Amino acid sequence: MAQGKLALKARIRSVDSTKKITKAMQLVASSKLKKQKDFMEKNKEYAYYLKETISSILASVEENHPYLQQHEGNDLIIVYTSDMGLCGGYNANILRTLEKEISKDAYIVMIGSRGIRWINNRDYHLYESRSDLGDNCYGDFVTLANQLLDLYTKKEIGSIQVLYTTFINSVTFQPVKEVLLPVKKEEKKTSVAVVEFEPAGSRILDEIVPMYLKSLLYSYYLEAKTSEQANRRMAMESATDNAEEIKETLELQYNQARQAAITQEITEIVGGVNALE
Repeated sequence: MAQGKLALKARIRSVDSTKKITKAMQLVASSKLKKQKDFMEKNKEYAYYLKETISSILASVEENHPYLQQHEGNDLIIVYTSDMGLCGGYNANILRTLEKEISKDAYIVMIGSRGIRWINNRDYHLYESRSDLGDNCYGDFVTLANQLLDLYTKKEIGSIQVLYTTFINSVTFQPVKEVLLPVKKEEKKTSVAVVEFEPAGSRILDEIVPMYLKSLLYSYYLEAKTSEQANRRMAMESATDNAEEIKETLELQYNQARQAAITQEITEIVGGVNALE
């Protein structure tokens, strides 16, 4: 019985230590989430208005512009995963979507060490991989966008797509696949204002579409990082709650064992006294 109580006390101390760690990681993830979310929303506003501008321009250009045409060849997909673990089902969901929706003939640009480790053990065409980009990584996406635009204009790839985790709110995230090139025209919207762009016609697309691609790649990266931090906060909160439940269960078992030991000792004493009488 004494050994059982000692084992329970050791487990309680171990679970309590784990709870302190997960609680600290939860607080860190909450702090990073707030910072990342603010950064994402500021950038998202710029990306939104740039996308609206592109839509306005596309309404006035011809369909034969290279950035509007689907090419023959394999698609190229940029996939955003995390560099660190302990973020719940974040990576599992995005990689499951990759397996379901993306052909193995496609070229993959994998962002994040977790995705790189996963794809290296599978039969996919890994075109390029990047990890540990950090927060100030816009220049990395400028370089990547220029590289991909060169492949697209040379018709070496059929399209440029992106697979990332969209941030809906602090508890809801969803893997999303979007086509970046060719740029799709949206339905014309009625507007009372007439906007003239310079240079006119399709020439403006030569300048603004590369800017648009770089902006979206970076914007989706920030959104994916925000979703990652939110997933990590939820995972650590769940782990903390589970540790608390386990600790309460173990404390109950310990108290029951201690009470049983006390009852047994009293019974033995009473039995000894009765034997002397």
